[in-house]
Amino acid sequence: MKQYSKQGLWSLFLVCAFPLHLWTIILAFRDFSWVSERTNSWDAVGVLSYGLIFALIESVAVFLVTILLGFLVSKKWEEDRRNALLGNLVLIASLWAMASYLYFILQVSVSGQTIDFFVSLKHPLRFLYAICLALVGVTVTLPTYLILRSEKFLQFIKGLFERLSLLTVFYLFFDFVGLVIVIIRNV
Repeated sequence: MKQYSKQGLWSLFLVCAFPLHLWTIILAFRDFSWVSERTNSWDAVGVLSYGLIFALIESVAVFLVTILLGFLVSKKWEEDRRNALLGNLVLIASLWAMASYLYFILQVSVSGQTIDFFVSLKHPLRFLYAICLALVGVTVTLPTYLILRSEKFLQFIKGLFERLSLLTVFYLFFDFVGLVIVIIRNV
């Protein structure tokens, strides 16, 4: 049995590229106004273009790591299930990375009562790690279990990936436009 088909690899790449491009576009539009006010709009477009090219490079790197991890997944499952599992893990890791960065962007602060509670514990850092491990563990193991055991959930994930793939194709088009803009700016 083949580990990957061409269509399976393309779908997996699109799923890997989606969160990176979405996050890049969100951050670029967040920064667009202050860059254009500081210099001009053409520089802001250049910053967006560089961001999209970097997102494409990151997407390829994440995709290659995901393919390598895919060789650790059992071959007894069909390719759709393996790709759903790998794509789901990429999306979950991306969401956790975005959440941690969003924590700093929004300048969220922990209340004094919460800090006092953790300080009063004998091993506060261990407690915080246990909470984080439990949260991350549930967000990884529950979808993984459902993908492996529930045909209905697998179909839901496959449908979600198809919709995300369509959007990612547009992002890849924007990558191409960004590459053209970078070339024009540097010639």
